[in-house]
Amino acid sequence: MAEASTAHGATSNGHHKDGLNGFAPNGDGEDAGTKRSSGGGLGGLIAGALSGLAGAVTSRIPVADLDERDPDYIREQLPSLWMLASFYFRAEVRGLHNIPADGPVLLVGNHSGGNVTPDTTVFTLAFNTYFGVERRFYQLAHNLVLAMPGLSRLRKFGTVAASHENAHKALDSGAALLVYPGGDYEVHRPIWDGNKVDFNGRKGYVRLALEKDVPIVPVVAIGGQETSIFLSRGQRLARLFGLDRAFRLKVLPISLAIPWGLNVGDMLGHVPLPAKITVEVLPPIYPREQFGQDPDVDAINGHVLAEMQGKLDELAAERRFPFIG
Repeated sequence: MAEASTAHGATSNGHHKDGLNGFAPNGDGEDAGTKRSSGGGLGGLIAGALSGLAGAVTSRIPVADLDERDPDYIREQLPSLWMLASFYFRAEVRGLHNIPADGPVLLVGNHSGGNVTPDTTVFTLAFNTYFGVERRFYQLAHNLVLAMPGLSRLRKFGTVAASHENAHKALDSGAALLVYPGGDYEVHRPIWDGNKVDFNGRKGYVRLALEKDVPIVPVVAIGGQETSIFLSRGQRLARLFGLDRAFRLKVLPISLAIPWGLNVGDMLGHVPLPAKITVEVLPPIYPREQFGQDPDVDAINGHVLAEMQGKLDELAAERRFPFIG
């Protein structure tokens, strides 16, 4: 659910250049199709089609409303969904006691599983079970996820489009907020990089924590990148088809997945393989207490990455076999 254009700008893959998850329409008054179709031919047809699709997707993106989170709905769905996750993914979540019992907190996770992210689902269910559904908890997701048919229920669980505005609103409300700085770049990494935390240089989460003076709590998960056979991020394909212009995406991932076989784009999702999912929450990091009143963003980011990668290495060492766990 796995970063969005904001007042501070966004990178062309749909993630804020500083590292919070989504995409936004082009803001230069000329859409991608117009710019790329001037040459005519097949390229123009493809660009025009992408432009139309981008407009259709944009029109489906809901206006963010934190009040769409529905504790009663979560309470009703929790038993059956947690049972499904426990049996299908043999889900195991550790260290929830490391999350401060109240007040705003920034949960920072590594992202796995393609457009179907079972580790996010598992953690969301565990958080609501442990703290109760009344505690405000939101997850930032790429706008494309929220625009996908059939996924409106995610908003009832607290999923909102990733943007600085929504991140600020969530933390100002006293909520726990889950973000994935690596976004679509990390979530579609090849399977041989499955045990690597890769934020692609994004550090906006650190600036957000400093601005709001909230603790950073790392959330490390393993197993999600074994729920499909991820082969490539498809960055060249994304450039070829102009996805960076139409959707602010730099990836067009290629994987082997059920039921499609060869799965290009993962736009319709896939049936995840029942790999064992383990999630571990690490102790909170209080940036100013640990790094001084005028802390260095790079130092904090480096510390967070080192802690998360160290824990991911430990979790990987526990697994006797891929997929089985």
